[in-house]
Formats: sequence, structure tokens, C-alpha cells
Amino acid sequence: MTGETPSGVGAGSGIGSDVSERERADEDAGTVERVARHMARELCAGFRYHDRGERDAAVESFTEVDRRQFAHVDGEAARRAAQAYVDALWAKDELEADHVDGDRIDPESIRDGDWGRVRDALVERAAVLNIDREYASATTRAWRNHKANGDYWTPMLRAQLLEYRVAVGDEGYPDKPSDGREGFGAAPVRYLLGVELHDLHTGERWEEAIRVMEPYYRGIIRAHRGD
Repeated sequence: MTGETPSGVGAGSGIGSDVSERERADEDAGTVERVARHMARELCAGFRYHDRGERDAAVESFTEVDRRQFAHVDGEAARRAAQAYVDALWAKDELEADHVDGDRIDPESIRDGDWGRVRDALVERAAVLNIDREYASATTRAWRNHKANGDYWTPMLRAQLLEYRVAVGDEGYPDKPSDGREGFGAAPVRYLLGVELHDLHTGERWEEAIRVMEPYYRGIIRAHRGD
């Protein structure tokens, strides 16, 4: 998911949840709706912090998400996974800076750039969370194509399918009864829609992205609870 002034996106700091809200999310861990919204807000906050170049704050927000969506790892591992994701984002930024032509990124140049550091950081994230390594390759390809005006949606859907399966502990997701079995399922599509809303760079669209992602995290929380 990249922005402008984060109007309305989160409490306290104006971007993510403040400390008291994070504490309430812990206290109300049994309240699916509240925790799902908290996670959606923190995800969007992480990307907003990235847009602003606030690396440490981005790590904190992504850690808030990862420690709740990956129940099979402890808090330290969740932070390492979030740190690796932020490392990948910042490596991408550095690569983009090397392929600027005037005031825009040269799509042809960046397509042929060295995305190795980005992929390596994503491989680290995948390893920490026990996600198939294809996640790293697919996410790297999605980010590259997003900047090169290519098909970023297909690899992004694939990457999020792999991540979501691990989060919910279901390698068979999506379990469709008949038609469309080769599809990616609703959850990865929601994530992709969040990216599309991010690309519009308005506070209104960020709020919409939060609403879009709430069901994504509700599904994860309910899977953890066995609902």
C-alpha cells in the first residue's frame, strides 16, 4: 500500500492508534470487531508512516498487526517479521531513488533494476513466519510491476493468499464449493483493494481502506478463536 496528511486515520498521533488504544485492544482481545478495526488502522498507519519516512513508527504499527495475525509465533518473532517488511519497503525506496527521471520514476529503468535487497528482506519475513518463500518472490514482483506500470495485481494476490493461509492456519483457503476454485479468495482481494485505495492518496480513501480491511482481520481472529 503510499500518502498525504493522514486526516482521520487513527487517534492521538493522527495516523495510528495511540498507546491507550493499543492497550484497550489487548484488554478487549475477545471483542472481534474492535481488534479487527485496530489491526486495520495499524496496517494503514504503517503505510502512512512509510510514506512520511518514519521508519521506527512504521515498525511499531506493523508489529501491532503481525503479533495479532500470526498466532503461531511469539512477540519477538512478530517484531522481526515487521522489521523485515519495513526493511523491504525502505530498500524499495532506495531503489526508486536510483531510477528517477526528472520528477518521476522511469518505469523501464526500474523494471530492470536490482531488486535483490527487497527480495532478501521479504525472504527473511517469510522465514520468520513460516510462509512459503514464493511470498517473497511474488511480493517483489508485485512491487516492481507496480512501479513499472505492469501487472502487479496477480502476484500481489498470490503473495497475500500465501500469507493469509498461514495467518488463519488453513492451507486449503479459499474453500469454494464448486465454481471459481482457481481464484484467490475474498481476503487477498480485499488487500488488493486496499492498495488501490492507497494509490489515491486522500484521507477519505484511507478511511475506506480501513473499512475494507476490517473483514480481512475478522477472518483471521475468528480462525484463531475457532469460530
